[in-house]
Amino acid sequence: MDSGQVSQLITMIIFAAAAIVVLYQLYAVLGRRVGRQPEDLPSAPLTSPALDEAPTESDPVRLTGLAALRARDPGFDVGKFLTGARGAYEMIVKDFAEGDRDSLKTLLAPKVLAAFETVIDAREAAGETQSVEFIQAPRGDLEHIKVDGDQVSIKVRFLAEQRVRSKTAAGESVDDRRTAEVWSFERNLKSRDPNWLLVRVDAAEA
Repeated sequence: MDSGQVSQLITMIIFAAAAIVVLYQLYAVLGRRVGRQPEDLPSAPLTSPALDEAPTESDPVRLTGLAALRARDPGFDVGKFLTGARGAYEMIVKDFAEGDRDSLKTLLAPKVLAAFETVIDAREAAGETQSVEFIQAPRGDLEHIKVDGDQVSIKVRFLAEQRVRSKTAAGESVDDRRTAEVWSFERNLKSRDPNWLLVRVDAAEA
């Protein structure tokens, strides 16, 4: 074998070795499991629950809260209602302190009126008088709306700072207090009377 044939054989061996190295590296990359494989994933359902449970005419969507109220009364305005509720809150608190039964009758449901009058009667029997002023405007936030047929109930959470002046046989006292209460107002949508009545008062966290 002459020198040229030897050189050609060496060259072929070198190329063969290089090819083996390249093929090994390629297999190492393509044959490795990287990340999640198709068999690792859960199989997809054959049917769509959204299609299987599509609503029908016999199963209509039930509106609740503000949407339900506006469906019955499109002109209902949350901002105007809260402004009126804050005004009613201030009026009721002052009328209750002063014992103004006539004014309270137009604003309270019978059960609430009866409870308020019990306290007023007790104060009068003890010879006590009261007056209330608000240190700053009370805050009222909408808590909940419920529509049941024609009856609508709205809960408002009130935060207030009050100055209560009391006079008794023992003298006069001034008490600054912070109050947090949830007031429930109701009205019938078919009623010609646009006013809301206070039907419940609950203590709340400040």
